[in-house]
Amino acid sequence: MTDDTSIEQGPPGGGDLPRPVVKRRRFNASLVWLIPALAAVVGLSLVINNWLQAGPQISISFQSAEGLDAGKTPVKYKNVVIGRVNKIQLSSDRSHVLVRVALEKSAEGFATKDTRFWVVRPRIGLGGVSGIDTLLSGAFIGADVGDSQEPEDEFKGLELPPAVNHGAPGRSFVLHSDDLGSLDIGSPVYYRRIQVGRVASYEMDKDGKGVSLHIFIDGPNDRFVTRSSRFWNASGVDVSIGANGLKLNTQSLATVLAGGVAFQDPPGPHDSTPAAEDTAYKLFDDQATAMAPPDGEPHYIRMRFEQSVRGLAVDAPVEFLGINIGKVVSVRLDYDEQKQRFPVLVGAVIYPQRLGAAYDKLEALAKANGENPDLSQMVGRLVEHGLRAQARTGNLLTGQLYVALDFVPRTPKVAFDPTARPLTIPTVPGSFDKLQEQMAGIVDKLAKVPFDSIGQHLDHSLAGLDTTLRQVNGQTLPALKDTLHGVQQTMGTANDALSAGSPLQQNLGATLEQLQRMARSLRVLTDYLGAHPEALIRGRGADAKPATTTPAAAQPPQGNKP
Repeated sequence: MTDDTSIEQGPPGGGDLPRPVVKRRRFNASLVWLIPALAAVVGLSLVINNWLQAGPQISISFQSAEGLDAGKTPVKYKNVVIGRVNKIQLSSDRSHVLVRVALEKSAEGFATKDTRFWVVRPRIGLGGVSGIDTLLSGAFIGADVGDSQEPEDEFKGLELPPAVNHGAPGRSFVLHSDDLGSLDIGSPVYYRRIQVGRVASYEMDKDGKGVSLHIFIDGPNDRFVTRSSRFWNASGVDVSIGANGLKLNTQSLATVLAGGVAFQDPPGPHDSTPAAEDTAYKLFDDQATAMAPPDGEPHYIRMRFEQSVRGLAVDAPVEFLGINIGKVVSVRLDYDEQKQRFPVLVGAVIYPQRLGAAYDKLEALAKANGENPDLSQMVGRLVEHGLRAQARTGNLLTGQLYVALDFVPRTPKVAFDPTARPLTIPTVPGSFDKLQEQMAGIVDKLAKVPFDSIGQHLDHSLAGLDTTLRQVNGQTLPALKDTLHGVQQTMGTANDALSAGSPLQQNLGATLEQLQRMARSLRVLTDYLGAHPEALIRGRGADAKPATTTPAAAQPPQGNKP
């Protein structure tokens, strides 16, 4: 670079100052300036490249930042890093934390509306153990992307990992229950004691009268859920006592600890068409209730008991001839102004269709007779034939009662109003009340027994008995002792007489020998008479000789004729 500036001199002797002459400067490029220019271009290209390669920035809110570290905690999907936490701060109201996450360019699809984020850390619960690998590697944020294409940069993180990820094979169904019970997110769902799904989520119904559970059945087992399937709460242990003894029923040890749901098709003919997605079902309390025939339309009845019904509670069964047809829904006191008493009004709901073929026959019989097959008319006819409600003891140990609808013979006729709503069923005292009445009658009869006079007579009798015993001890016993002594002596004499070598034994032997000889003589005589019967008339001839010699005493005298 050269400086072309010069000063032009004025004329000599003049008073004017010299006037400068300005010439333009010429720029000569130098290699020194090429290096910073190149660095600026490279830096700008890096900035542009980073800006082009950078993914979206999102914000996730969590209840706590436990286990998270800015600049270190990664965001993973299927164990692949798709982003990293770059900032953690409290929310303005300090109720939660905001986690700023920088996603990678390839993970732009995760910044959509239905993406879910949660913190993966070690967890131990009734449903099992998860996140053990994070003990060494540290916690990280898990992600699950959905199907939405709507962009989103603010998310609410889940406090627990989702039970079902998007895209998992299978179908979801809805169960309606009165309460949640011991069920929770992740509780297993069983089919024939094999786990085929889990509880994905639950929520309170809008009217606040129940709970809706969303379950997910893994494929291909979701095909076993049909339109006729019945679901029941398989939590805990069902204990029943029947004719075969004590029976315990449970799905698995996991259901005892963490709860669970089971389902199965009912026995008999049913619709085996696979159910559609999000089909709603009722969640029954147990398997027996779930497998029972359809209850049909409910009907409400009322019973008025004049005696105490202690032990009768809400949900107590209502049975008709041993068949469970309903349950008690209310037990309350009333006041009778005329009788000045407090009767107990028991309300119940019954399901007549639980009677099965019997109820169908009653309807058909009413139609055949040209009558209205209404329940009130049927109940009216049954009441005329002695149908009564009775509070009976269902358990002697706990004293619990149940309501039995049964026919009572020789019961008085009562008025029945078929138009009353709810229907009022006449009642009779329970079996225990009858037992109390019988016991009271026995006590009354015992109270009329003259125990005082009986006691006096008994005292006199005992006094006489005492006198008699004294006489026996003083007189009879000594005489009896002497008699026994004499008997003992007699027995001793008899023993001596019957001993071997005694004269009695010898005489007895001789006597027996003589008897034997006599028997032989008689046998000879009978043989002779058998051969010579004329000897009875003529006698024995002189030449006749007996076969054997007989004693002289046994021979008949000579010359005597019979």
